[in-house]
Amino acid sequence: MNELHLAYKVRHHLNQGLRDIPVETIGRLEMIRQRALTHQKVSVHQSVLAGTGSFVHDCLDRLDFRQLFLALVVVFGIATYTYWYADQSITELEIIDSALLSDDLPIAAFTDRGFDAWLKSSASQ
Repeated sequence: MNELHLAYKVRHHLNQGLRDIPVETIGRLEMIRQRALTHQKVSVHQSVLAGTGSFVHDCLDRLDFRQLFLALVVVFGIATYTYWYADQSITELEIIDSALLSDDLPIAAFTDRGFDAWLKSSASQ
């Protein structure tokens, strides 16, 4: 017996059994079925970007303004430190470049291994 024939027999047997069920039982089963359908979660197919958007939206709903303010303060502090550090590095390079351009050094001084240490020590003074 193949699967299709078995499925047909099972369906036929179930349909015959429906005639034997009392009417009040069918009404209760229908009511329970409707209640179960109202509580059933419906799966919604979304694209990946829609899922990301709902994740961000859920996170923003739970976000506290103190957390947001603290995060902005941290980002502002990091940006300020980065700017200050870059400005200090540029100032050091300007001092070294101006010392090199204004000084009459022989070419051999530029190839000397201790020249880099001398530049750093003179720039810090």
